[in-house]
Amino acid sequence: MQKSNIKSYLNLHLIVFIWGFTAILGALISIQADALVWYRMLLAAVFLFLFILFKKGSFRIHIKEFVKLILVGFLIAVHWIFFFEAIHLSNVSITLAVFSLGAFITSILEPIFYGRKMLWYEVLFGLIIISALAMILQVEINYFTGILYALLSIVIGVLFTLMNGKLIEKHEPSVITFYEFLAGVFFITIYFLFQNKFNFDFFVLSGSDWMYLLILSSVCTAYAFTASVKVMRILSPYTVMLTTSLEPVYGIVLAYFIIGGKEKMSIEFYIGAVLIVITVILNGILKHYLSKKN
Repeated sequence: MQKSNIKSYLNLHLIVFIWGFTAILGALISIQADALVWYRMLLAAVFLFLFILFKKGSFRIHIKEFVKLILVGFLIAVHWIFFFEAIHLSNVSITLAVFSLGAFITSILEPIFYGRKMLWYEVLFGLIIISALAMILQVEINYFTGILYALLSIVIGVLFTLMNGKLIEKHEPSVITFYEFLAGVFFITIYFLFQNKFNFDFFVLSGSDWMYLLILSSVCTAYAFTASVKVMRILSPYTVMLTTSLEPVYGIVLAYFIIGGKEKMSIEFYIGAVLIVITVILNGILKHYLSKKN
């Protein structure tokens, strides 16, 4: 069991590192946020479909669970649209910094979803992360609209993470992810049809956009998202969300070297990022200590 936990932690950190590229790819892709998410979910669903066929898996799922997957798919779509819009309105660093709030929000909502007591250290670590975020935002308030979109995105992200935590108990990760992505594509497609967004120009993308979209949808979405859902069989949603707080750090460092320019932030910003890293490490140490003690 201990080896399984260690392997899951390592897998989770690899996934979070990959997610660090997601925001950068979102900044490099030139199309609008909603179109980007439509392409991302559609291509990722195709990759997952081929993967399930290759593994000779079953697509069967109970109708009650299917309804839940549709709801989660809708939440994922809205979450990503707000996420990429936040990047366009601010930058990669600011958007990912706001995502560090996810751990605190999860510490409040997870006990409600799973019927357990709220743990004092989860709330404490969440408050430390909020303090670090406050330090970051007080010097970057000119990105307020982008910050608001990022905040809405992470709240929705916490909700579908908690819902997936229950769904994974009964279903294969790749299968539920496949249906969730299809549902997301369906809802965005309906919206586009009403907005008359489907035209010739919508499907004409530059070579670089196609390349970035393929990387985003395959490695950063189909693989990383499915793997993250699978990891939740071993790790709690709170641990997943708190470790995901490292995504801003990975993404900010990568953005600094890959994009540069407006990704160069203030000293207070980087101090806050370091506090987030320390908090994630302390959480892992404390959980390991308590698990051995029990």
